[in-house]
Amino acid sequence: MKFDATLSYSSLREVSAIAQAAEQIGFDGLWSTETAHNPFLPLTLAANVTQRLDLGTAISVAFPRSPMVTAQLAWDLAEQSGGRFILGLGTQIKPHIVRRFSTVWDSPGPRLREYVLSLRAIWNTFQNSAPLSYKGEFYQFSLMTPFFSSGRIKTPEIPIYIAGVNAYLCRLAGELCQGFHVHPFHTATYLRDAILPNIEQGAAAAGRTRKDVALTCAIFVVTGEDQDEIAQNTFAVKSQIAFYASTPTYVPVLEAHGWQDLHGKLNSLSRNGQWAEMADLISDEMLNEFAVVAAPADLARKVRDRYEELLDRVGYYFPFEPNRHDALWRDAIAVLSDR
Repeated sequence: MKFDATLSYSSLREVSAIAQAAEQIGFDGLWSTETAHNPFLPLTLAANVTQRLDLGTAISVAFPRSPMVTAQLAWDLAEQSGGRFILGLGTQIKPHIVRRFSTVWDSPGPRLREYVLSLRAIWNTFQNSAPLSYKGEFYQFSLMTPFFSSGRIKTPEIPIYIAGVNAYLCRLAGELCQGFHVHPFHTATYLRDAILPNIEQGAAAAGRTRKDVALTCAIFVVTGEDQDEIAQNTFAVKSQIAFYASTPTYVPVLEAHGWQDLHGKLNSLSRNGQWAEMADLISDEMLNEFAVVAAPADLARKVRDRYEELLDRVGYYFPFEPNRHDALWRDAIAVLSDR
């Protein structure tokens, strides 16, 4: 298993120091997210100041960018990092794609399949000067002159990880991708009974196995040095669980435990902006299914016991900050990283 960090920053000026600290303390990888900032830009800075860390997007939203734009970004990062870059892609959900990005939402699963295939076609043209020829339902690429080609690099095999919750994207990852970003809103039961069987089904259809697909996740954890800190972390994680449980996309995870009736209540509260009330509906039983709850000294061991047969890479669902929680990070690296 590998233990990774999530990058958090308010200014790009901070990224180099954070990346250096993450490598020094011993993380295996550093993931950037597409929330308040572009996910690719900080990784160019991290690549310049690190030598060992895997660097990836977790995730970059696919559809607002043409595959050609993403292909160039990934190619340059793969070259700059010496092959340490991992391209993580996600579909997002319809309201964000349509209303935040002003982009078309249409058949997201099949569209993401074509996205992956067209990336590989573009990269093949970059590396081998092959004529660019990809024709699908959603994407068509047929023009690449030498002036616009990114050209050959030493590390052209860029891993693609996709994110998802439901069956189609799990099977797609098994069939076409090198990895799968498991959503933090999951349980071990859902991993065993829904995600892994579908990944295995997709892999088998392509003559691959589960071992060809690395499963990674920033998992919910609740810990703290005293009761006040534990209470704060508990409320924060329950709030996050409630937020995801209020979203229709994630209902299948609730259904795996017979908790689907909770979705309607949470969805109604979210529409009214009653965020604090939402957290109150998450029971301690639910918290312990969605999160690993433990004292700092026991946390890494409990994470290992829950996930060592299910995930290949793990991180905690809170950002790495240099010189904060160092003992917690070092313990997790010692227990979970296989380096």
